[in-house]
Amino acid sequence: MPNIVHRIGIEGAAAERVYQAVATREGVASWWTENVNGESAVGSVLQFIFGKGGPAFQVLELTPPARVRWKCVAGPAEWIDTRIHFDISSQDGETVLLFKHCGWREEVEFMHHCSTQWACFLIGLKQLLESGKGRPYGPRFELISRWSR
Repeated sequence: MPNIVHRIGIEGAAAERVYQAVATREGVASWWTENVNGESAVGSVLQFIFGKGGPAFQVLELTPPARVRWKCVAGPAEWIDTRIHFDISSQDGETVLLFKHCGWREEVEFMHHCSTQWACFLIGLKQLLESGKGRPYGPRFELISRWSR
């Protein structure tokens, strides 16, 4: 099964701070999409709204400050049953976030779009943690294609 994978190094943010940004509703709203519904607790579902809709993920694991796991339970057909992994560690004086959107059934054009879009959001996460300004989906968000609407 194909996967989307990214690695970012974050300066000046401890692993716990990075964990809070990917493990909490408020944290994710500051870099992925401003409109998040639900509770970030193992077994609960988080709904992420982008324009007319968006994916919902069941929270599978919250292991501070090192790991977050979600499973897509609603959203684009290509995303159903895929998983999101955030793995956090400290390496060579920076905090490293390994991101994986795994379990795609096949490599389709939408996967290419999502890979690019994830990279943009993760760069926004890095900027948020290093400078205090994220770029979540919302009024300040820059579209990479019409599929982002």
